[in-house]
Amino acid sequence: MTNRMFKTGVSRDQVSLLPARVEDYVGRENPVRAIEAFVAALDLERLGFGHAGSGGGAGQPPYDPADLLKLYLYGYTNRIRSSRALEREAGRNLELIWLM
Repeated sequence: MTNRMFKTGVSRDQVSLLPARVEDYVGRENPVRAIEAFVAALDLERLGFGHAGSGGGAGQPPYDPADLLKLYLYGYTNRIRSSRALEREAGRNLELIWLM
């Protein structure tokens, strides 16, 4: 028997294992940047995407219409049809995390 050491991977607890910013994962030519620029260029108020407003009532505040439009455009361009699948992707897909 030899006393050789096995190769080991990098510890998951290591702080510098991955880049610290989500921005570092999305390249300059990534299509999500086009979605971001497209939605930013739209006048959503004029198109009828106004904020619902909470009206001082109970419950959660509404989502930003620009974020919802970006989410649905991302789903459309990536063939993700269901809202549940989009929700799942929003929690694990770095492109979508950057977009939101």
